[in-house]
This record gives sequence, C-alpha cells and structure tokens, in this order.
Amino acid sequence: MTPDAPPAAFPEVHGREKGYDRAAVDAFLAKARDAFETGDASLTAADVRQVAFPLARNGYAVAQVDAALGRIEDAFAVRERDSAMARVGAHEWVGMARENAQVILDRITRPNGRRFDRVGGLHYGYRRDEVDLVTDKITAFLEDGEPVTVEQVRSVAFRMQRGGYREAQVDALLDAVVEVILAVA
Repeated sequence: MTPDAPPAAFPEVHGREKGYDRAAVDAFLAKARDAFETGDASLTAADVRQVAFPLARNGYAVAQVDAALGRIEDAFAVRERDSAMARVGAHEWVGMARENAQVILDRITRPNGRRFDRVGGLHYGYRRDEVDLVTDKITAFLEDGEPVTVEQVRSVAFRMQRGGYREAQVDALLDAVVEVILAVA
C-alpha cells in the first residue's frame, strides 16, 4: 500500500489463498452505499444476497466481506419492508409474508429424499439427508416458531453426493426463507 492510498476496506489474504477481487468489492460497495443513501430502489436486498465476486490473489478475506454483505442486505430489506408496509399496509404485508411462507412449507414438508428434484445418478448435487435436516429446522421455525436466524440460513453449506438434490432449487428455497425471515423481523 502506498502512503497516499486509502486503507483497505477489509483484511486482505496473502500467499496461496485467494480472496474476493478488491476492485469488484469496492465498486459494488460504492454502488450499494450510493443506492441506499439516495433511496434508489433499483438495488434490492435480493441483489445484495446474489452478488458474486471473482477470486483473486491478495483479495479481500471472504468471510469478512460476506458478513458485511449480510449486514447490507439486512439494511436494504428493512428499507424495502418499511416502504412496502407504507404502500400496502402492515396487514397486507404480513399476509404476503404468510403466503410466501406457505409456498416454502408446501415444498419442504414433502417426504424426506423427495423435497427437491434430484440430479442424475452420475452427477453431484447437495446431500439429501443434510438438506432434509435443514428443511426440518425451517419447518419447525415456520410452523412452531422455533428459532432460526438469517445468519444460520445464509451460512448453511451442504456436502455433495451423486444423485443429490438439484443445487439451484435448494439455493432458491434458502433465498426465499431469508426473504421471509427479513420480512417479519
């Protein structure tokens, strides 16, 4: 770092380990800051959740950037929730969140091993038993109010197995769960 350069936004990784490309992270954070401060609704909590950065040598530490993105997503979600409640009313907003929760429940209360499409036997997908365990916890949250945090859902990781669940479906469901939690938080 040169004496006139601004300090890094996050810790950097060195050596053989790769981190998120610093320029890409810095550009996205500047865009997010500007959108939030100006009230620009073109950048949403879902956009923050789905952003991906290339890996690079001497990049930013992944865990710290991901944690910051979680906080940014939360801030956008609160703003979106407040705006929607002002527009449609709290009763309607809660009703929409309930509908979304019911769609999730309809999917995850299917029998174990059959909750999502499976990839072919020669391909790898998420381990069915691990996904079923997580979806059981989400079911308990949605039906009985058992505690589940956004961070728990965001940080879940599954091992792979041949003939496992299709990753895109599971990831989409987890995104929907995050949206429901943020909608009612």
